[in-house]
Amino acid sequence: MHVLILGGTTEARRLAELLAAEPLPCLRVTNSLAGRVAAPRTPPGEVRVGGFGGADGLAAWLRGHEVDLLIDATHPFAGTISFNAARAATTTHVPLLALRRPGWLPVEGDVWHEAGSLTEAAGLLPALGRRVFLTTGRMGLAAFAHLDDPWFLVRSVDAPGAPHPPRMEVLLDRGPFTLDGESELLRRHRIDVVVTKDSGGAATAPKLTAAREAGVPVVVVRRPPVPGGVTVVAEPRQAVQRVREAYARCAHPDAG
Repeated sequence: MHVLILGGTTEARRLAELLAAEPLPCLRVTNSLAGRVAAPRTPPGEVRVGGFGGADGLAAWLRGHEVDLLIDATHPFAGTISFNAARAATTTHVPLLALRRPGWLPVEGDVWHEAGSLTEAAGLLPALGRRVFLTTGRMGLAAFAHLDDPWFLVRSVDAPGAPHPPRMEVLLDRGPFTLDGESELLRRHRIDVVVTKDSGGAATAPKLTAAREAGVPVVVVRRPPVPGGVTVVAEPRQAVQRVREAYARCAHPDAG
């Protein structure tokens, strides 16, 4: 049985680790990484790096490599690959499972402003603050490039390219982050507004607690929906159970 994991996330790597420990002798796992990070954390199992060439390219790869189960464990904001995965799975009749960490929910004391896109988030900033902690990744900086007045602290794993805001300092770092560290960062840089995507998970959540404790508003960009009709699980262990079930069907196709 061949499982293709569209990965690049903490959950995808954990899923690969769990599957590597499964006593399933004929299980083959391929991890696909987009290649947008210069030095990715490599999961166990086979690894391929790079895109597929859209839904048709992914469908051809599924057929050519005899994939039995496709697991979309990409970042919650990797909307294009998720919809390509859904189209490819439909075309090839390969079962598709989405592994998505739950989104964040506000608690008492949070001052959140929701936005439907990075462009909408940029439009909210002039009324909220002048020193911005921008944690949306290096790929979306163009949405903020026209803002001349605010100063931005941009945190990303790799250095961003143009276009980007004219008044900007880059902090190269990778989570998980601590509450003490995030609180000190807000204080040291005199941050008065935070911008984040609703990525969910614990690795980068301390910034939300730090902002709440400091009384700093947070602009939260809503995540895109999972394509319709796709089964979704929230935890890697739930995905492992689905793999076990698919493995049993492959091993005993006439059972039941």
